Amino acid sequence: MSDASPKIRVAVVFGGRSSEHAISCVTAGAVMAAIDRDRYEVVPVGIARDGRWVLASEDQQLAIEDGRLPEVSGDGKALALPFDPATKGLVVVEPGRVPATLTEVDVVLPLLHGPYGEDGTIQGMLDLAGVRYVGAGVLASAVGMDKGFMKLVWQARGLPVGRYVMVGDREWRTARTAKLDEIKQLGLPVFVKPARAGSSMGISKVESEDDLTAAVEAAREHDPKVIVEAAVVGREIECGVLQGLDGGPAEASLPAEILMTGDHDFYDFQTKYLDGTTRLAIPPDLPPGAVAEVQRLAVAAFDALDCEGLARVDFFYTPDGRWILNEINTMPGFTPSSAFPQMWAASGLDYPALVDRLIRTALDRPSGLR
Repeated sequence: MSDASPKIRVAVVFGGRSSEHAISCVTAGAVMAAIDRDRYEVVPVGIARDGRWVLASEDQQLAIEDGRLPEVSGDGKALALPFDPATKGLVVVEPGRVPATLTEVDVVLPLLHGPYGEDGTIQGMLDLAGVRYVGAGVLASAVGMDKGFMKLVWQARGLPVGRYVMVGDREWRTARTAKLDEIKQLGLPVFVKPARAGSSMGISKVESEDDLTAAVEAAREHDPKVIVEAAVVGREIECGVLQGLDGGPAEASLPAEILMTGDHDFYDFQTKYLDGTTRLAIPPDLPPGAVAEVQRLAVAAFDALDCEGLARVDFFYTPDGRWILNEINTMPGFTPSSAFPQMWAASGLDYPALVDRLIRTALDRPSGLR
């Protein structure tokens, strides 16, 4: 790009109202540090826990330090996104003053995890405003966030999923005994999860029927809709997927295996982000042909949900050589130490190049219906 060429303005949106607010901040800090400032002008946009949008500072703490989690304070200038496709800008809103356009935004990078960000809500808002953005659209984001509908779509496409039971809010309140009986048919152990949360928030491994009710209640603290999954004996394998370039097919990375090194017996928030008791093997030690098969399934899972941009697809690899889809994450953890960037680095695409590719593919696609 020549010196005379205008820089592409990228609004990096982070924080949000979900329980994954802090991880979104960590992701944003890493991404903003990696963006090529010769090509891109960054507009940092924070969403406070109460939902306020503010013009954030890149100087604020956006990393986990001594176990302290970062957050958006909400002290910056208030921002709004006008629902006018002709504007494509952010507006500064100050009390007693006429709103002033901050700048036209070429593309939004919504680094939001969980509800109110990764679930189609902000994607719909950006579509209404006619603004291009990185990542999956409304439908793929919503289905990818909801583990129950995600599995239904995969089943309809003939993709392999494990056994599970959905527990809706009304069912739990009015037919709890019947629902518990249905869960017990899965056998033990089971994993009880919020249906629409990520970063392993609110997950319990249940090995006694006496603990089922408490586990469902713990998951319901994050989401009134809960999924209970039969435990699968197998290795935990992840694979990254990127939208293809120039209209080409989606591409899969080398896979990674999650290896536990501490006392935890499953991959929860603590092991992911705080105590360093996991490591990744990229690529895993798999039989001939297994890597190609998991890459094929990862792309099939991505395409089944009509995803765009990026996703991380999680699997179990059983002792008898079967692949079982666990879930998809349409905005995976994205720090340099996260699995998704590490898998792509091992595949030949380093962190800055990965960020650049995501922005470029978002700019190449039209806004609105596609």
